[in-house]
Amino acid sequence: MTLRRRLVDWGLAALFLVLPALVLRASLRAPGEAGAVDEAVLRVSAPLQAGVSWLVDGVGGLWHGYLALVDVEDENRELRAENERLRRELAAMARRAFDVAALEEVAVLKRELPADTVGARVIAASLSPGFRVVRLRVDRGAGEVEPGMPVISSQGLVGRIQEAYGGHAEVLLTTDPRSAVEVVVQRTGGLGILRGTGSPDRYACRIEWLERGSDPAADVTVQVGDEIFTSGLGGAFPAGLKVGTVRAVSTKDYGMFQEVDVAPAVAFSRLRAVLVLLAPPPPPDPGGARRERSRPAHDVRPY
Repeated sequence: MTLRRRLVDWGLAALFLVLPALVLRASLRAPGEAGAVDEAVLRVSAPLQAGVSWLVDGVGGLWHGYLALVDVEDENRELRAENERLRRELAAMARRAFDVAALEEVAVLKRELPADTVGARVIAASLSPGFRVVRLRVDRGAGEVEPGMPVISSQGLVGRIQEAYGGHAEVLLTTDPRSAVEVVVQRTGGLGILRGTGSPDRYACRIEWLERGSDPAADVTVQVGDEIFTSGLGGAFPAGLKVGTVRAVSTKDYGMFQEVDVAPAVAFSRLRAVLVLLAPPPPPDPGGARRERSRPAHDVRPY
């Protein structure tokens, strides 16, 4: 290394050591005590100090902003998780409240019915491509219910047990094409057979062979809005269960029957609990409404 290179290195080292000391000395002096050298040092170092201060402040601001964003993201993540948890709890509470209301309706219906019944919860439903319920599954299985037993709700007739296995049973709805129910029009007394249409996009039934009646003076024509109930004929279903309401009527002048479109009384998509009729209600006592005087035993009266 040449002498010139050494002198340059020593000079730069001395400058780097002396310059910070001079800047620090000038900065620490009071305004009235600063000399010519201090003022010169401050005048030269002021732009450099301003640039360094701006750079440090900018980097510090970015760092603090990054930390703040990290904290905000953590808080948002916690809030989203808490919101999702509260939503699940609210949905569960709503389902429980809906189930409790359905069970209360079934309990009231059970007390009102004289028939032997058992309650069941709806645990599954099969849907059509049009999002219509086509079959229900309840939590009563073999040994508790049997195929053919009527299934009802507080709204009316749901259907009948189609199959029972294990701890579950399948319910055939009144809207199924395989379902057939003997019904009566409450207003006219007309009898017919109600069958499901199996429509994939609506709940519908149709009454087949509904007689128009032979008396032309009597108003036996079925009208829209007439209520349909089970007639009890055939013994498959007890009488008096509401099945639905007439939605449309097609009457042919040359025939003695009417074609009746019926809207089911039960909202199948909202069913949560049902009753299964284990046995039909007992027949009414023919002499129950007649009061008789007591008679003496063996026609012997005391003196």
